[in-house]
Amino acid sequence: MAHITSLFVTRLYRAQLSELGKPIDASELEASCWSIAEDDEAGQEWCEENGYPGYTSYASLDDLPYRFPIFRDLEKVLDKHVAAFAEDLEFDLGGKKLKLDSLWINILPEGGTHSSHIHPHSVISGTTYVTMPEGTSALKLEDPRLARMMAAPPRRKDAREELRAFRYEAPEAGEVLLWESWLRHEVPVNMSEDDRISVSFNYAWG
Repeated sequence: MAHITSLFVTRLYRAQLSELGKPIDASELEASCWSIAEDDEAGQEWCEENGYPGYTSYASLDDLPYRFPIFRDLEKVLDKHVAAFAEDLEFDLGGKKLKLDSLWINILPEGGTHSSHIHPHSVISGTTYVTMPEGTSALKLEDPRLARMMAAPPRRKDAREELRAFRYEAPEAGEVLLWESWLRHEVPVNMSEDDRISVSFNYAWG
């Protein structure tokens, strides 16, 4: 009798932000995102120069936890989620902890998109979702083996989820998603008339 098993598993962590640590006030977090976006002239200029739809603080601000207490509280909660995911991944961290390396705001308007990318120099990356209006983009995750499949035929449309080349994860506001930073991902076009607001982050080791 043939025995078939799954190898080299890619893990995805999904949880309510409120499951661990101090509860985060969603309305305060949203208001803080808008306040920073409105005041961040350097970030606005970067978005315009680089054709980024909407707003991101990725290239302009690297100290959000020091600017607004709500982001300092958020960092403490994310630390707990990342530690739980690292435990699930069975990382041998040599007695060290994964530490927040960067954290930034994303505001994606109708028609906005974020092309496929990875997060170099990080161990775990993720996003917590502030507003997810009806009809907005899911997170699209790519099978890391895709470039090596060469002459492989396409999968059937009804193929088991773990065998598909792409996974679409539709988080809700208040949730956090974590993945290993080498996993390629993107945000397809926002089809909602309302803004999709999220806070993304990277954790590094050492």
